[in-house]
Amino acid sequence: MKKSVKIILGIVLLILLVWVLSYFKKSNTAEVVDFEVEEPYYTSIDYKVVATGKLNPEEEIELKPQISGIVDKIVVEEGDIVKKGDLIAKIRVVPNEQSLVSARSRIKTAELSKNNAETLFNRNKALFEKGVVSKQDFENSELSYNQALENLRQAQNDFQIIRQGSLSGGSSANTNIIAQISGTVLQIPIREGDQVIQSNNFNAGTTIATVADMSKMIFEGKVDESEVGKLEEGKEISVVLGAINEQEFPAKLTFVAPKGIEENGAVQFTIKADVEVEQSTKIRAGYSANAEIQIESKDSILCIKEALLQFNRITEKPFVEMMKDDGSFKKVNVELGLSDGINVEITDGVKEGDKIKVWNKVKEEEEETEEDN
Repeated sequence: MKKSVKIILGIVLLILLVWVLSYFKKSNTAEVVDFEVEEPYYTSIDYKVVATGKLNPEEEIELKPQISGIVDKIVVEEGDIVKKGDLIAKIRVVPNEQSLVSARSRIKTAELSKNNAETLFNRNKALFEKGVVSKQDFENSELSYNQALENLRQAQNDFQIIRQGSLSGGSSANTNIIAQISGTVLQIPIREGDQVIQSNNFNAGTTIATVADMSKMIFEGKVDESEVGKLEEGKEISVVLGAINEQEFPAKLTFVAPKGIEENGAVQFTIKADVEVEQSTKIRAGYSANAEIQIESKDSILCIKEALLQFNRITEKPFVEMMKDDGSFKKVNVELGLSDGINVEITDGVKEGDKIKVWNKVKEEEEETEEDN
């Protein structure tokens, strides 16, 4: 019995010995993992807010008719330069048959009233001259006669307006659409022969043409709620037009919306800026543009790449892994300053010459390179 126990214990001890020897062998032959390190450096950081938007004319108006009818003639084309008062189009009035009948009826009624008032006036005038009626009765009949004349003229004017669209028929007639400002004709959404509706309290009316002053342009864009608090009206900014070889134009921020609008789950605020555009530059309304607004700038500050930062999962405070003299790494909490998304300022925790661990291993990078090749 004792002999079998000794044999079992010997086997167990032998197995343990083999396992220990195997463990130390693997530990001694394991590859040493090397990490790349980088040192802090001095550089300059410009913190900018970028707003996306469009370039639009500051003064842009839509010309609408003051009377309904048919477009008889269009005398300009899109892109033409016009001056204030220039003729844009003419409207031919198509009178409503019921309105014409009613207008004619009012004329006849006014004529009957006028004839009756004239008869009474002439009778009272003759009697007044003979001293039969008082002066007051004569003046009352004269007043009635003048009122009847005025009603007749008004009925006739109404009939002419319904039939022709205006009384004078001159350059100021309702049937003539004229430019209200000097500028460029941006759009003519109608064609000759189209029916148009007048602008009134219940209808915006049909747009005949859109005219804008292209010498005064403004940038209209939107910024996120996290950035809007850093903007100030009156600040000098730059507007970049991708359509003109990324050309930059100086501008001045003139408006920051006091209320945001939610779009796709994010609150956006509208901003506007006056853009200085040279007359020789061919600018078109609606160009996509980006506004670059510099918020803060620092020169010669100690920085590291933002990719080297790590964050504590509990406290969410930033730290880096710094190499010690023996080649191992230790965690060091850092204080951050200005950042541009690539470089970040270090105000405390790291000094010049420190070696900071790069997350990616050298071996893994080499393997990825070999796989790509």
